[in-house]
Amino acid sequence: MTNITLKGRDKTTQLTVLMLWLLLGVFVVYPLARLLAMTFWADGGFTLANLKPFISSWYDRQAAVNSILLGCAVGAAGTVLGFIFAFAVTRLAMPGWLKLVIGGVTILPLISPPFTSSIALTLSLGPNGILLQFFGLDNFNFYGFWGTFISETLTYFPVAFMTLSTILARIDPNLEDAAYSLGASSFTVFRSVTLPLAAPGIANAFLLVFSCSLADFATPQVLGGHSFPVLPTQAYLQITGMYDFKGGAALSFMLLIPALVVYGLQHYWISRKSYVTVSGKAGGRSSIKGPGPLLSSVIIGTVVAVIAFICFIYAIIFLGSVIKVWGVNNTLTFENYEYVFTHGMKAIKDTLIIACIGTPLGGLLAVLIGYAATRLKVRGHKTLETVSLLNYTLPGTVVGIAYIIAFNDKPLVLTGTVWILVAAYLFRYSSAGIRNVIAALTQIDPSIEEASRSLGASSFKTFTSITIPMVLPAILAGMRYLFIHSMTAISATIFLVSVHWTLITTRILECMTELQFAQACAFSVVLILLVFTASGLMALIARTLCRTGDNIGAR
Repeated sequence: MTNITLKGRDKTTQLTVLMLWLLLGVFVVYPLARLLAMTFWADGGFTLANLKPFISSWYDRQAAVNSILLGCAVGAAGTVLGFIFAFAVTRLAMPGWLKLVIGGVTILPLISPPFTSSIALTLSLGPNGILLQFFGLDNFNFYGFWGTFISETLTYFPVAFMTLSTILARIDPNLEDAAYSLGASSFTVFRSVTLPLAAPGIANAFLLVFSCSLADFATPQVLGGHSFPVLPTQAYLQITGMYDFKGGAALSFMLLIPALVVYGLQHYWISRKSYVTVSGKAGGRSSIKGPGPLLSSVIIGTVVAVIAFICFIYAIIFLGSVIKVWGVNNTLTFENYEYVFTHGMKAIKDTLIIACIGTPLGGLLAVLIGYAATRLKVRGHKTLETVSLLNYTLPGTVVGIAYIIAFNDKPLVLTGTVWILVAAYLFRYSSAGIRNVIAALTQIDPSIEEASRSLGASSFKTFTSITIPMVLPAILAGMRYLFIHSMTAISATIFLVSVHWTLITTRILECMTELQFAQACAFSVVLILLVFTASGLMALIARTLCRTGDNIGAR
């Protein structure tokens, strides 16, 4: 593949690359450097003194152990559950409507606030829980490891499902058919063909779910309790409860270590060639032979049971939003929604404003970085790509603490403004768009753009009239991802909200902390409806706009 060199090109290209480095330096490198400096620098020199409280504190050490154990448990359970779902969708003969239901229901946890399953499980299995009352389990304690584990598994297994369904769908069925033709049983084919081919994807799915669990602040904050501390909640309490920024920075650094290890392992697995199972040879795609009827029934039964439980969770959230006091006064009422649209209207407006500012900026950032990383022969273009994805690989708690340390004093004070929230979302969740654009540009022959320039078009004209239309679907998918997370994420921005700018997710957390479960449910329902509606509109707009891109690409 040929690339464009900066030499001889217009100054706009050079200024754009310099601007990208400046933005990444200010909003990615600088906050992380300030975090590390606060952890390891004191009295003009290097020091480990700030880590001593962590090392000497049994509670903090236990939080670190709990974070790793919880991440491994959720990663394993979420990957197994995701593989079962992916196997069912790609390998079993099931009605089309059931596949649509599976796809629709499993996407719900990804577009919902992180508190959704926590709230529903609290209302079901917590004090005055509907299931506890039904089964008469008065002394049952759901809080701690098991509550957090179940909630996180239900929230994050769709990540593994989407990853593995793509991997399994790309495995050439002829490879499995060849094994069947040699007399191998379904289990032997699965063990010797399907599983080895999917192994890199399984490992990557585990690491993705592990990363989600490691970074999760909301679920442990609601369900963990004092008996099950984890690093994100401890760092939050260190900053907001004790105003100890050095202690919070030290805890963030301890959270940073496993996150970077996981990031390295992800790169290792993704770079393996085991994914490649599709050749360029023409030929009919044979149907995939699934397992026997008994095993198929077990798999479908598992999938249906999990889908039913997820539906139960969202039914509980809606029911909780129209009940006066859960478990005490079950009178139906809309007072909770009146509360949301009176006392919570500022949070709704602020959240929408932040998401609407960040989403188009994220699309622009994604296409510029993606283009620079794949089409321009700039020095360190791989480093540019890596730095642009760095904030996403870090736990949100680390990013939030780094931002509050970096932008709370000179030279750049952003705390209390809308821009610190926009920047936190923009440089953390634009990663999906950047990856999409890079993948799309990698698949497009550069000769198409070179033909435009050979006819006298400038780099800017070629970029806007040729490149952008061809990668428009990737840009819009990344913008949709950014919008959803700007509406629902909390782990990074919990440190950055203020009296001037707040979020719906922080209001949900406040309601949970004050045991206002009905109001928390109402806020959650409103947020889910907003995200679902906006996401649907964005998908519709994307399909309309992409027709233009397809027409250009076909010319």
